[in-house]
Amino acid sequence: MLKLPVYLDYNATTPCDPRVVEAMLPFFTEHFGNAASRSHAPGLYAHAAVDLAREQVAGLIGAEPQEVHFTSGATEANNLALKGVAEAYASKGRHIITCVTEHKAVLDACQHLAHTGHDITYLPVNQEGAIDLAALEAAIRPDTILISLMYANNETGVVHPVDAISKIARKHGVLFMCDASQAVGKIPVNVNTDGIDILTCSAHKLYGPKGMGAIYLRRKSPRVRVIAQIDGGGHERGVRSGTLNVPGIVGFGKACELAAHQLNTENIVQLRDQLESGLLDIPGTNVNGLPFAAAGTPTPGQPASPGKRLPHVTNISFAGVTGEAIMMATGKSIAVSSGSACTSASREPSYVLKAMGVPDELSHGSLRFSLGRFTTEEEIQFAVSAIRTAVAQLRSLQPFSSI
Repeated sequence: MLKLPVYLDYNATTPCDPRVVEAMLPFFTEHFGNAASRSHAPGLYAHAAVDLAREQVAGLIGAEPQEVHFTSGATEANNLALKGVAEAYASKGRHIITCVTEHKAVLDACQHLAHTGHDITYLPVNQEGAIDLAALEAAIRPDTILISLMYANNETGVVHPVDAISKIARKHGVLFMCDASQAVGKIPVNVNTDGIDILTCSAHKLYGPKGMGAIYLRRKSPRVRVIAQIDGGGHERGVRSGTLNVPGIVGFGKACELAAHQLNTENIVQLRDQLESGLLDIPGTNVNGLPFAAAGTPTPGQPASPGKRLPHVTNISFAGVTGEAIMMATGKSIAVSSGSACTSASREPSYVLKAMGVPDELSHGSLRFSLGRFTTEEEIQFAVSAIRTAVAQLRSLQPFSSI
């Protein structure tokens, strides 16, 4: 039986996998020791559990366990990376390169650094949300200390050419940081083959608990240094002080272990394409993050052509209506987003879509659909039908002349 609401907002957060919850539960009551208290059995047991989780997280991204440091989430990890590198490498330079479509956790941290005397270069993107690699290389200066570019965009699913970016960074001796919150656990990510020096990720994006994240810091070739942003005890090898959230860390580790064995994306791609095909059958629709068809919209009834996107995400504009109106019209039957979870409360057009050249009207009429481990074909069929009905009803109230 179909359970409502149909949840298609996995980029905002994912439900904890029951196996993750099962792994966490004993550490709330039975094994409640402080991982830093190694003078007795309860503390040693907690410490061992944290070590195992560190291995599990490292295993998913191809890192060494000692290169993984736990945080309260990707937002804290991004702040630690950007501000920590800025302090550690201040004698080398104060220039950082990023992109206009980065997550707010990166953009706001960069804005803070700009206020403290750092010079930030914001790379533009094209209509498909891609950066120009030549422009990236041209932006590098003798005082550039960091390139911070996400693995995949949270609103459109557009995947950056991480390998090519890392080669440019290495060529010029600049550190490469990658916010991989939307990619880790969804597609293969390997810090060594991808050439990433600093990586951030979050547990709740891959069926783990909220309030848990991690930062990867390369230990050699090059060895990355950051100045801690939270002091008080020297936990996490001096990178991030504070009593470790053992249940959350255990859950994060278990989620990574499960994800490592569930990276086959064939089924979710089929469901995503089925969703796109059904919605693109509506006149005046377009997938944001893919090339526009010659006539301005994809052929009705056909799934969008393959692009460099995450396999579970599509961002679609509906001309003549607003995404907010569609969400209201579908009532409580579908859970989707009109942007990232951090910005969807704003009535301003998506800054990501705006940077891609999407007109404000179409940006306001865009919805992000993100599928997940528990999405079913029945849910996709229901969502397509409900949104088709909602768009038709809304357009009938305010006829759109060009459709």
